[in-house]
Amino acid sequence: MDKTVYLRMRQRVQVIQHQKVTIGEVAQIVASDELEEAIKGYIIHEVTPEDKHLIVIDVMRVIATIQKKNPGLDVQTIGPAQSILEIQMQQKKLAPVYFVLVWLLLFTGSALAIMNFHEDVSMQLVHQKIYFMITGHYKEQPLLLQIPYSFGLGLGMILFFNHLFRKRLNEEPSPLEVEMFNYQQDLDQYVIVHENKETEKKINGN
Repeated sequence: MDKTVYLRMRQRVQVIQHQKVTIGEVAQIVASDELEEAIKGYIIHEVTPEDKHLIVIDVMRVIATIQKKNPGLDVQTIGPAQSILEIQMQQKKLAPVYFVLVWLLLFTGSALAIMNFHEDVSMQLVHQKIYFMITGHYKEQPLLLQIPYSFGLGLGMILFFNHLFRKRLNEEPSPLEVEMFNYQQDLDQYVIVHENKETEKKINGN
């Protein structure tokens, strides 16, 4: 048991410039206490400006580092074969004027999208017909239906996205969060394939 190490690579790890990344930061390790502490401290990569934004650490590189310092050690891997290091850049504070401009842009775009949709499906005509069916009177602006519908539209968006400002309504992820998760998974897979040089082997022709 003392000669066996179980290792599981983390999916994504946030690092900073010039950080010396250790195996303990990119992987979960199960081994004897003394061996585990030693392996966690092994440096696997040092972040440099040339690394740009994302770095892929392959499990084979981790195993090679461990066995170089501990010959004959049995390393058993579980889970993903790569870990993505995401370099955190210094974030600039967003000026209030830019915040207001972005908010206005999103608000105007959303309003136009909703209005164009309602125009395409003749929503006003539908409300007029429903009002006539209920009351027996024709009204060009059936506010009795239009006002509750407008409030219901906003409430429906809150329930759909499962958020009221920063407050989550329940534990379930919203459809947008699920789509963002799927996008992140696809992005990670792309990075693993295209940024990991260990997965490629080119034949050099003379």
